[in-house]
Amino acid sequence: MSDPMIGMFGFLLSLFLISLSVPVALSLGLVGITGYAYINGFSGVLFVAGSAPFEAIFPYSLSVIPLFLMMGVFSARCGLSADLFQAANMLLGRLKGGLAMATIGACAGFGAICGSSLATVATIGRVALPEMRKAGYSDELSAASIAAGGTLGVMIPPSVLLIIYGLLTEQSIGKLFLAAIIPGLLATALYVICVAISVRIKPDLLKNKQVSSPDFEWRILRKAWPMFAMFTVVIGGIQFGLFSPTEAAGIGAFGAVALAIARRSLNRESLMSAMRETVGLTGMIFFIIIGASFFNFFMETSGLPQLLVSTVEANGLPPSYALLAIIVFYLVLGCFMDAMSMILLTTPFVYPLIVSLGFDPIWFGIIVVTVAELGLITPPIGMNLFVVQGVVDDLPASTVMRGIIPFILADTVRLALLIFIPALTLYLPSLS
Repeated sequence: MSDPMIGMFGFLLSLFLISLSVPVALSLGLVGITGYAYINGFSGVLFVAGSAPFEAIFPYSLSVIPLFLMMGVFSARCGLSADLFQAANMLLGRLKGGLAMATIGACAGFGAICGSSLATVATIGRVALPEMRKAGYSDELSAASIAAGGTLGVMIPPSVLLIIYGLLTEQSIGKLFLAAIIPGLLATALYVICVAISVRIKPDLLKNKQVSSPDFEWRILRKAWPMFAMFTVVIGGIQFGLFSPTEAAGIGAFGAVALAIARRSLNRESLMSAMRETVGLTGMIFFIIIGASFFNFFMETSGLPQLLVSTVEANGLPPSYALLAIIVFYLVLGCFMDAMSMILLTTPFVYPLIVSLGFDPIWFGIIVVTVAELGLITPPIGMNLFVVQGVVDDLPASTVMRGIIPFILADTVRLALLIFIPALTLYLPSLS
């Protein structure tokens, strides 16, 4: 068996192990070490096993991960998610379907300081779902708007997925953050439009025809201002070159802790709990990065990425066709894998192909994350769908999956716009 065929077999084996619920880090690490040993011998794999873990997590740029995670954890602890929902409801609640729109707006706001889709769904869902049920919204619309809105947590910066993509491809994390702003706002707008159209096509989604929302109060908006302040300082500072992404992450984390202290949301027990959560999430991500580093060594040694590049070049396949094939591949993969696994597993051999075809790597990073978002809400394994179910005990999976279809269509429109209008992604990075 040739080395590239061994690489392809290793890729398929990793998919199989992940489908069996073997942890991603173990799946990638075991396949990577075994495949590398098979090609290079036992002595070679000992050297890789001794050096790869340190080299994988040693780079200074990785420090942004625990800092941004800390920013999200402490923001959730101080009740900012509830404040965002109240502010969005006050502004949008009087519209038909306004509570679902407010939920999407709150998800966008919380995603801007959290960076995690699953955390956004779980946090906003606990606040929004009971309110929507109380207001007479069907579970179909309520659950779907939360699941779809949660995907904004991996697009609107700071995003853990964008950080990992940047580290794997050695692209600027700051430019990736800037590139994600317009696509993130576009996603929010399309989701809101999706709700507006859905409640008109299917009036039974709103059981209570009376629309109401809190009266306008500056007090409610003032409670939500810290989110806007943190986002402006973190992303604006990167945009104008005031500080690096790592420094921005440190400022954001400090701001979140200071906010939690100012709101008297922290005691000894909650502080220790928040720190344990931050450390646990950081350890999980670093463990996955170590596993991915073993897998990357294996892929490079097998020659599979180089074979794909040379095959595409030899066949004269137009770049647009190759891009379409890659996107379809990601869409299919997203039905069965979580977003982080998908990016870690495929980037080692997809990225060289994209670069060889002449596509901008920053633009492609946003496309990959957009497709990964689709995977988060695509049945049967869409992670956000299961997280929404976990928020309440009596929510059938079929109800969530039925309601998510219009949002998948909205994401398809967004993906097409980003592909055909690259300036939506590349305009802001070009200004930095």
